[in-house]
Amino acid sequence: MKASLKDNLTSAAFLGPFIIIFALFLAYPLFYSFYLSLNKVTALVNVFENLKFVGLDNFIRLFHDKLFWWSLLMTLYYAALAVPLGIGSALLLAVLLNNKLRFNRLYRTAFFLPYVLDLFVVSVVWTFIYSPHYGVLSRIFEAVGIHYFAEQGFLGRPETTMPAVVIVNVLKGAGFGMLLYLAALQNIPQEVYEAADIDGAGWWTKLRRITLPLLKPVTLFMIIVGVTAALNAFVEVYAMTSGGPSVNVGEQAYGATWVTGYYLFETFYVKLKLGYAAAMSYVLLFLAVTISLINLRILRSRGEN
Repeated sequence: MKASLKDNLTSAAFLGPFIIIFALFLAYPLFYSFYLSLNKVTALVNVFENLKFVGLDNFIRLFHDKLFWWSLLMTLYYAALAVPLGIGSALLLAVLLNNKLRFNRLYRTAFFLPYVLDLFVVSVVWTFIYSPHYGVLSRIFEAVGIHYFAEQGFLGRPETTMPAVVIVNVLKGAGFGMLLYLAALQNIPQEVYEAADIDGAGWWTKLRRITLPLLKPVTLFMIIVGVTAALNAFVEVYAMTSGGPSVNVGEQAYGATWVTGYYLFETFYVKLKLGYAAAMSYVLLFLAVTISLINLRILRSRGEN
C-alpha cells in the first residue's frame, strides 16, 4: 500500500508541471473563448470589461453572414488544393529517396530544410518571386513568350492567387510528410515485395496493392494535419495577399483568398468583435473534428474491405 502511494505521488510529481501548463495555456483559453462566444463587446475601450451576454446570437449571426460562408468556401478550396498536393508531393519524394541514391542524405536534408523555416519569412520571399515586374517566375514566363503575368503577377489575379499561395505551403511542408512516408516505407518488409515479384506483379500492382494500403496510417495523419492547417491558414494569406484580389459574386465583391482564418483575424484584432470571432473559432473546431472523423471512418472501412 505504501509503495503504491509512493508510486502515485511520484507520478503526480512528474505530471504536475505538464498539467499546470496544460491548464494555463490550453484548458483555460478553450473555456474562456467559449465564454467569449456567448458575449458581445459593447464598447471599444477595455473590451474585456465591456461584455454583454447574448447567448447563441453570435452563432446564429454566422449562419446569415455571407462573408463567413464565402471565407468557408475559400477555406475548403484551399484544403482541396493543399491536402492532395501535399500528400502527393511528400509521397513522391519519399518513393524517390527510398532508393539507394548517391547523396541521399543531402537530398533529404535539402527537402526538409524549408519546413523548419518561418512561414512568414518564406511567404515574403515567395512574394518577391511572384512579383510581376522583377519576380523570377514572371521573367521566366516572359522569356518563353508568355506575358499573361507581366502586369499583375501570380498574386494579382483571382484565378491564380489561391493556387500560388497553396504551392508555397505545399513546398514548405513537403519535407515533413516525406520523412513520415520514408519511415513507413522502410518499415515495410521486403519479403512482401519479393513474394509479389514471384507472383508476377508489376510496379503499379505493388504500389496499389501493397505500398499504398500499408501507408494508410500516415496518409490519415497527413489528411487530418492538412485539413487542420487549411482551416487555420492565415500567415501565408496575410503575408502574400492580405485577402487577395477582389472577386465579384453578384453585386458583392469578395477577396479571392479571404479564408476563414483571415476573416477571424480581421474580426478579432481589427474590428474587436471578440464574441463573434470566438464563435467563429468554435465553428472551425467543429468542422475540423467532423472532417477528421469522416476521413478516419472512410479509411478504416476501406482497410477492412
